[in-house]
Amino acid sequence: MFVDETKRPNLLLTAAALPPQQVASARRVLRGLVLPGQRRLHLVKESPARRKQILDAITELDPTVAVYDAAQHPRRRQREACLQALVTDLSATNAARVILELDEVVRDIDRNVLYRRVRETGATDLRYEHLRAHEEPLLAIPDAIAWCWSRGGAWQARVHELVDTIRTV
Repeated sequence: MFVDETKRPNLLLTAAALPPQQVASARRVLRGLVLPGQRRLHLVKESPARRKQILDAITELDPTVAVYDAAQHPRRRQREACLQALVTDLSATNAARVILELDEVVRDIDRNVLYRRVRETGATDLRYEHLRAHEEPLLAIPDAIAWCWSRGGAWQARVHELVDTIRTV
């Protein structure tokens, strides 16, 4: 499971899963889209043509995607609410590992929330870690979907078919 968020206008957490046997080939596909001079894929910095190319590649990978929307919570509680819901959902599956894009500002808070929620749900086999986007190419999947979803309109429509679950938390 690969997790990223967008903070505008409210925090949306996006989680994308791929079957374990597909992870290595999916990494190769996304690494192959990184242009010379780039460290990572990041839709906000791409031209519309490149966005389409990246989204086409992600669509071909066919990830299982969930969007967590915590707009009903105060801003300071939105990330925590999303993470709690994510762990609750993962506790009902056989997910073994969650990789979150590293945000130094919230890493320790995330760890506390995740540690507590993993124990509350009994999902003690679930492992989680924070990595920088250039360290894990598959973080481009939730990044791209979160960016499109938060933009609304044609961008959201473009990824709507990829989103399996929209959860208001």
